[in-house]
Amino acid sequence: MAEGRKLPMGGGVVIARQRLLDLIDRMRVALPAEVYEASEVVQRSEAVIAQAHEEAGRIIARAQAEVEERLKESAVVQAAEERARQVLQDAQERAEELARDAEAQARLRLDDAQEAARQQMHEADVYALQTLRKLDEQLEQFLATVRRGIEALEQRAEARPPGHG
Repeated sequence: MAEGRKLPMGGGVVIARQRLLDLIDRMRVALPAEVYEASEVVQRSEAVIAQAHEEAGRIIARAQAEVEERLKESAVVQAAEERARQVLQDAQERAEELARDAEAQARLRLDDAQEAARQQMHEADVYALQTLRKLDEQLEQFLATVRRGIEALEQRAEARPPGHG
């Protein structure tokens, strides 16, 4: 720019037209190779970035799918564990209920058996008492017959003189 002249007003410089065109041509010759290289670098970096984005998208999608699968598995396991706990609790409650029912039935049967035994004992006592009264009556009659027989024999013996007999 040493070749240019300064304008009296402002900060501008006047350069010869031909000189300016020569500078522009040299810039055009020197610049395109660097611009093309930069453009290729930019395109390659954009391609790498696009690939990175695609790969990141695939990785994220796989990770999300895996997380969802594990959550499903976890939910299934939790549901199965909860169901198992519920079944076990239901079974325990049913077993306790059956035990209570069995115990109540056993008490009722025992009470029934004791009542039946008391009834049978009462009936046996009544029968034994009736039988003993009949036996007593029969023995009284038998004893009365025996006594009458003794009396009759004694009277006969007294009525006969000794030695006649």
